[in-house]
Amino acid sequence: MTHLSVNVNKIATLRNARGGNNPDVIKVALDCEKFGADGITVHPRPDERHITYKDVHDLKKVLTTEFNIEGNPTEEKFVKLVLETKPHQVTLVPDAEGQLTSDHGWDTVNNQDYLIKTIALFKSAGIRVSIFVDPVAAMVEAAATTGTDRIELYTESYATAFAKGNKETAIIPYTEAAILAHKLGLGINAGHDLDLQNLSYFKNTVPHLNEVSIGHALVCDSLYLGLHNTIQLYKRQLQ
Repeated sequence: MTHLSVNVNKIATLRNARGGNNPDVIKVALDCEKFGADGITVHPRPDERHITYKDVHDLKKVLTTEFNIEGNPTEEKFVKLVLETKPHQVTLVPDAEGQLTSDHGWDTVNNQDYLIKTIALFKSAGIRVSIFVDPVAAMVEAAATTGTDRIELYTESYATAFAKGNKETAIIPYTEAAILAHKLGLGINAGHDLDLQNLSYFKNTVPHLNEVSIGHALVCDSLYLGLHNTIQLYKRQLQ
């Protein structure tokens, strides 16, 4: 079974646009759980332009499904936050400061020593670790020697090609990367630009898929379809 983790960053973006607490990020996250989400993902950034560090602490207190925190571990504040809140999973993403959204995976070859040290720190605290990677064999092979539990395949290139009608070609590196990762003992997550149109094909073609993390598209769909209905529609794509 492939789990759906709902990223609530965009809910926080909407709240922050006017100040105050509307919409209430904590309530929305709890409702996502009630409506069928298998987990909640947040990606706090240093400028706290969407999810705040307070949000992370508040969510940790009340969530009953899996909690996944994404971010760049080069930021000391992020490392401190993760070690304080101890989510079920931390996903390490090589974002630059001020980056609009994640747009590439780790160079697991050239960052090998850094990743080994950082991953060991989080695992010693009992936190499962996933690292963002592109679907490239060399990156997957090097990821397997860092000590990470999982990789998260960065799916933007797949989503772009799918929209252009090139899904059969675009899916090949993801299928190959997943087969290789599974062979090397890694769990497999995926995320970025997955939506109701491209999710089912991805899930049914890429083997050994543990989890997808979806936020932007799911929140956009919920404006038209309603949050409860939208989560169920995404879950249906993963059956």
